[in-house]
Amino acid sequence: MSKIKNIPVALTVAGSDSGGGAGIQADLKTFAALGVHGTTAITCVTAQNPDAVLGIEPIRPAMVQQQLEAIFSGFRPRAVKTGMLFSEEIIAVVVEFFRKRRVPLVVDPVMIATNGARLLKPSAIQCLEKDLLPLATLVTPNLDEAEVLIGKRISSLADLREAAKEIQRRFGCAALVKGGHLPGAQAVDYFYDGKNEIALRAKFIQGVSMHGSGCTYSAAITGYLALGDDLPAAIKRAKKFITRKLRRL
Repeated sequence: MSKIKNIPVALTVAGSDSGGGAGIQADLKTFAALGVHGTTAITCVTAQNPDAVLGIEPIRPAMVQQQLEAIFSGFRPRAVKTGMLFSEEIIAVVVEFFRKRRVPLVVDPVMIATNGARLLKPSAIQCLEKDLLPLATLVTPNLDEAEVLIGKRISSLADLREAAKEIQRRFGCAALVKGGHLPGAQAVDYFYDGKNEIALRAKFIQGVSMHGSGCTYSAAITGYLALGDDLPAAIKRAKKFITRKLRRL
């Protein structure tokens, strides 16, 4: 029992993916692979597979809050990530809860699924930007999400770098902008926290697509934070983790 108590705890606040490739399921598998005990606050139940999101059923905000309270009364999460939050009401619950608690918070600003399904209501984007991102330790947008956050197109590595800086300036949190969908021989992500700037590079793996790669990446960062890494070390190790997973596909 004492060994179990000594395992670091991480929390994911996200949606359930019935296909098991993304969301809560991807996060828990990633935490387990890193030797971290995963806990959850489920925001939505989805009916989906790698090709389509067939349905979304949001959890009542009061139930999301109860889940958060249950975790923090019974565990001591060392790091938290958010994924699919879906609505302004759910974001408001998350914001109010974490305003009162000092814990590393990684925000994966899940907005639109690869197949085009909306995973964040348009009315909730302003709430995410105005209220949640200022509480975050790190935000991890992909290209499409970063374009929404800065209101500009990103078409080059120079744009990617500037986007990370712009997001950090606007919202006050560190930014890791993922450039995996830019053309080129390398998958490059840019990190900026106001002082440190890091370009994370890996050879682009042709013909490989992994449903839930963004969830897995941000969960790995959260897991390494729970293990005691500082933020630059956590993102470097997470980049290697997700690259290894992609190479195995």
